[in-house]
Amino acid sequence: MQKIPLLVIGGPTASGKTKLAVELALRQNGEVVSADSMQIYKGMQIGTAKPTPQEMQGVPHHLMGFAEPGQSFSVAEYVDLAKAKIQEIHGRGKLPVLAGGTGLYIRSLISNTQFSQAENDSALREELAARARQEGSESLLQELASFDPKSAARIDPRNLPRLIRAIELYRVTGVTMTEHLKNSRLEPSPYQVCFLCLNFRDRSKLYERINLRVDEMLEQGLLKEAEQVLNRPDGATALQAIGYKELLPYFRGEISLEQAAETIKQETRRYAKRQITWFKREEQLHWLFVDDYPNFDALLSVAQEIVRGELYE
Repeated sequence: MQKIPLLVIGGPTASGKTKLAVELALRQNGEVVSADSMQIYKGMQIGTAKPTPQEMQGVPHHLMGFAEPGQSFSVAEYVDLAKAKIQEIHGRGKLPVLAGGTGLYIRSLISNTQFSQAENDSALREELAARARQEGSESLLQELASFDPKSAARIDPRNLPRLIRAIELYRVTGVTMTEHLKNSRLEPSPYQVCFLCLNFRDRSKLYERINLRVDEMLEQGLLKEAEQVLNRPDGATALQAIGYKELLPYFRGEISLEQAAETIKQETRRYAKRQITWFKREEQLHWLFVDDYPNFDALLSVAQEIVRGELYE
């Protein structure tokens, strides 16, 4: 079966993924599919840096703003939607451009991960969540390490849903998440992938962009948006998104806006560092260091050459 050409653009937050994706889509007759776990939610435009109509430049963007903030949404659900959208775009004779910073979404899609259909155990999940509230997530991490040390080393202790799922999967099926992931990637990928990843050799330049973006978000109305999202009865998802939960102490009158803004910047910088660490584990990608180029046009020119060489020759 002939593989579907797929251009992937990853990288840390504020590195310029949106601009590069749009400019390449314009030149390669493409449409963008978001790979951002927070941009899928409605009402979170500013805080998740969803591209504006001006930034999209008429290029269709998919899988943005379709889920309610309280709606749980799994990697498996994302992959199913993204696969269908990529097939649809390809069927219209256009190039699918997958762009975003959620490495797990990207890896699961392009590696054609087959997700377990094992039954869920909601009672067990609630029991584990209650234990985490009482004893902390480290308690769950220690349990996971006792039977699946590789998953325990890989999963961020702050990612409670992932920790709970790893334990649930083992208790329900008797198979560890590590073994499941190994078996889930036996099916070949249906995509011919060209993977570009943005980064900076001088990390301080990326951090400067992050700090500037947070300032711009506040000028654009982040406070009002955060208040609306956090006040929703089903807005639990917003507490996972950087840029919202950090404003809660400000709304309570506990800290100044300046202090809240600095916390957002600090957490965003930490998140960018984790994103870079994730993408460094990917084997077949092309790093594009933004600060290697005198301007965006020079970077774009190199990116175009790579795309042409990998997808069209």
